[in-house]
Amino acid sequence: MPVIDNSKVDKFEIPGIVHQTLAGHKKDGLGSVEVWRQTIAPHTGTPMHRHDCEEVIVILSGRARLTVNGVVSEFGADSTIIVPRNAVHQLDNIADEPMLLFSALGMAPVRVAAPDGAPMALPWD
Repeated sequence: MPVIDNSKVDKFEIPGIVHQTLAGHKKDGLGSVEVWRQTIAPHTGTPMHRHDCEEVIVILSGRARLTVNGVVSEFGADSTIIVPRNAVHQLDNIADEPMLLFSALGMAPVRVAAPDGAPMALPWD
Protein backbone atom coordinates (compact mmCIF):
# COMPACT_ATOMS: atom_id res chain seq x y z
CA MET A 1 0.00 0.00 0.00
CA PRO A 2 1.74 3.18 -1.14
CA VAL A 3 1.61 6.30 0.97
CA ILE A 4 2.01 9.57 -0.91
CA ASP A 5 3.53 12.70 0.61
CA ASN A 6 1.20 15.27 -0.96
CA SER A 7 3.67 18.09 -0.30
CA LYS A 8 5.96 16.46 -2.89
CA VAL A 9 3.34 15.95 -5.61
CA ASP A 10 3.98 18.08 -8.72
CA LYS A 11 1.94 21.27 -9.00
CA PHE A 12 0.69 22.59 -12.32
CA GLU A 13 -0.75 26.01 -12.99
CA ILE A 14 -3.25 27.25 -15.49
CA PRO A 15 -4.62 30.79 -15.20
CA GLY A 16 -6.17 31.10 -11.74
CA ILE A 17 -5.81 27.41 -10.80
CA VAL A 18 -3.08 25.42 -9.04
CA HIS A 19 -3.60 21.69 -9.62
CA GLN A 20 -2.16 18.50 -8.11
CA THR A 21 -3.13 14.97 -9.11
CA LEU A 22 -2.79 13.28 -5.72
CA ALA A 23 -3.54 9.84 -7.11
CA GLY A 24 -4.05 8.81 -10.70
CA HIS A 25 -3.10 6.93 -13.81
CA LYS A 26 0.20 8.56 -14.72
CA LYS A 27 2.21 8.08 -11.53
CA ASP A 28 0.16 5.55 -9.56
CA GLY A 29 -1.16 3.26 -12.30
CA LEU A 30 -4.80 3.71 -11.30
CA GLY A 31 -7.23 2.64 -14.00
CA SER A 32 -10.60 3.89 -12.81
CA VAL A 33 -10.21 6.90 -10.50
CA GLU A 34 -8.19 10.09 -10.05
CA VAL A 35 -8.04 12.37 -7.02
CA TRP A 36 -7.22 16.04 -7.55
CA ARG A 37 -6.46 18.95 -5.23
CA GLN A 38 -7.01 22.40 -6.68
CA THR A 39 -6.74 25.93 -5.40
CA ILE A 40 -8.77 28.44 -7.38
CA ALA A 41 -7.78 32.09 -7.09
CA PRO A 42 -10.36 34.70 -6.04
CA HIS A 43 -12.83 35.66 -8.77
CA THR A 44 -11.56 33.06 -11.27
CA GLY A 45 -12.67 29.57 -12.18
CA THR A 46 -12.51 26.60 -14.47
CA PRO A 47 -13.44 26.84 -18.12
CA MET A 48 -16.80 25.38 -19.11
CA HIS A 49 -16.03 21.70 -19.74
CA ARG A 50 -17.20 18.08 -19.55
CA HIS A 51 -15.75 14.62 -19.00
CA ASP A 52 -17.12 11.15 -19.58
CA CYS A 53 -17.17 10.28 -15.87
CA GLU A 54 -18.82 11.31 -12.64
CA GLU A 55 -17.04 13.82 -10.42
CA VAL A 56 -17.36 14.48 -6.71
CA ILE A 57 -15.96 17.83 -5.53
CA VAL A 58 -15.50 18.74 -1.86
CA ILE A 59 -15.14 22.47 -1.19
CA LEU A 60 -12.95 23.06 1.88
CA SER A 61 -12.70 26.87 1.75
CA GLY A 62 -14.11 29.75 -0.24
CA ARG A 63 -17.43 30.49 -1.90
CA ALA A 64 -18.38 29.03 -5.23
CA ARG A 65 -20.77 29.32 -8.13
CA LEU A 66 -21.41 26.10 -10.00
CA THR A 67 -23.05 25.93 -13.40
CA VAL A 68 -24.15 22.45 -14.52
CA ASN A 69 -26.03 22.11 -17.81
CA GLY A 70 -27.12 25.75 -17.47
CA VAL A 71 -28.36 25.49 -13.87
CA VAL A 72 -26.53 27.83 -11.44
CA SER A 73 -25.99 27.19 -7.71
CA GLU A 74 -24.00 29.14 -5.11
CA PHE A 75 -22.61 27.70 -1.88
CA GLY A 76 -19.77 27.91 0.60
CA ALA A 77 -17.16 25.78 2.29
CA ASP A 78 -18.01 22.35 3.67
CA SER A 79 -20.10 21.54 0.60
CA THR A 80 -19.97 18.50 -1.66
CA ILE A 81 -20.85 18.73 -5.35
CA ILE A 82 -21.82 15.77 -7.50
CA VAL A 83 -21.36 16.35 -11.22
CA PRO A 84 -23.02 13.75 -13.46
CA ARG A 85 -21.16 12.04 -16.27
CA ASN A 86 -20.85 14.23 -19.39
CA ALA A 87 -22.53 17.25 -17.73
CA VAL A 88 -21.26 20.57 -19.08
CA HIS A 89 -20.05 22.42 -15.99
CA GLN A 90 -17.98 25.28 -14.63
CA LEU A 91 -16.85 26.11 -11.09
CA ASP A 92 -16.10 29.74 -10.18
CA ASN A 93 -14.62 31.14 -6.98
CA ILE A 94 -16.84 34.12 -6.10
CA ALA A 95 -14.96 35.00 -2.89
CA ASP A 96 -12.08 37.33 -2.10
CA GLU A 97 -9.94 34.44 -0.79
CA PRO A 98 -8.64 31.30 -2.54
CA MET A 99 -10.96 28.31 -2.79
CA LEU A 100 -9.50 24.91 -1.85
CA LEU A 101 -11.15 21.76 -3.15
CA PHE A 102 -10.59 18.06 -3.62
CA SER A 103 -12.11 16.11 -6.52
CA ALA A 104 -12.56 12.41 -7.16
CA LEU A 105 -13.18 11.53 -10.80
CA GLY A 106 -14.31 8.10 -11.97
CA MET A 107 -11.84 7.79 -14.85
CA ALA A 108 -8.09 7.46 -15.18
CA PRO A 109 -6.67 9.18 -17.01
CA VAL A 110 -9.33 11.88 -17.00
CA ARG A 111 -10.07 13.18 -20.50
CA VAL A 112 -11.54 16.68 -20.42
CA ALA A 113 -13.46 18.17 -23.33
CA ALA A 114 -14.97 21.50 -24.25
CA PRO A 115 -18.80 21.70 -24.24
CA ASP A 116 -18.81 20.82 -27.96
CA GLY A 117 -16.77 17.66 -27.27
CA ALA A 118 -13.43 18.96 -28.58
CA PRO A 119 -10.56 17.62 -26.43
CA MET A 120 -8.99 20.07 -23.95
CA ALA A 121 -5.29 19.63 -23.25
CA LEU A 122 -4.32 19.75 -19.57
CA PRO A 123 -0.74 20.47 -18.45
CA TRP A 124 -0.79 17.57 -15.96
CA ASP A 125 -1.62 14.91 -18.61
